[in-house]
Amino acid sequence: MKKTDTFFLIHNYNTVPEKLLEYCQDYLIIDASDDEKVIKELEDKNYKHIHVENTGHNLTSYFHFFIDNYDNLPEWIALLKGNIIGRHVTEDFFNRTYDNKWFTYLYQDPTTWERYKKGGDPDSIASLVSEEGFIELNSSWYMKQSHSYRYFYDMDDFMKFVYKNPVIPRYCTFAPGGCYIIHKSQILKNSKTFYKNLNTLMEYRKEYDFPAEAFLVERVLPWIFTSRYEVNPWMEDEGEFARMLSKCEEKVNAYRQWNSLSHKRIRMMFGAKAPDFWEGLV
Repeated sequence: MKKTDTFFLIHNYNTVPEKLLEYCQDYLIIDASDDEKVIKELEDKNYKHIHVENTGHNLTSYFHFFIDNYDNLPEWIALLKGNIIGRHVTEDFFNRTYDNKWFTYLYQDPTTWERYKKGGDPDSIASLVSEEGFIELNSSWYMKQSHSYRYFYDMDDFMKFVYKNPVIPRYCTFAPGGCYIIHKSQILKNSKTFYKNLNTLMEYRKEYDFPAEAFLVERVLPWIFTSRYEVNPWMEDEGEFARMLSKCEEKVNAYRQWNSLSHKRIRMMFGAKAPDFWEGLV
């Protein structure tokens, strides 16, 4: 097997990703494991790794690497999870794509093809446009599930918070799991402060019940790496970003209070209004 010169950046949790290391010349394992056997095996085998606090997901690991190595990034980077083969892609797919020298979505799940293809499940909110081309209805359904949020409850508002005048998509296209092959220029199109601020959204609670805002960031990763949208000024200023988040939290609390009310339709008939996230925010 040819070993690629693409740098493998591997977020790892409770696995020993030795299979992945057969594919690459250079790598770094960012290990968030809490299994002592795995931690010891990584040490005993002298794998190139650092141990970090488990945030429950992989995106902050990638962004911290971007920040810490901003002036010395590898030319090509594969953003991977230790269990990607068998979890997010088949081995066959990985064999065909690991050495790609173009922006690549590292996602493929043949078990979904019948459901997501043309003529498949008509009620599904997801579809496929190719084997790796996953698209999902932009409904923010995941913000109403098991993970709680603090600053945003809707993808549309989040995109408008990050970018100036973005097209709000009917569907989001992304790689479930957040694994891609990218060129360093796609990282450098954004500032270090931009990545620091996004990490703030995903690290205010470091536990298994990670912030639901991480789901939003996962879905905008392709825009982060490829779009030419202009970012809003607070995305480039940590102090201003913190001030804006405080205002966002107030908006979220108002939204929660409104949602808790009964007979909202009757209330609206008598002049009550649902809270507007952007009213008074800027």
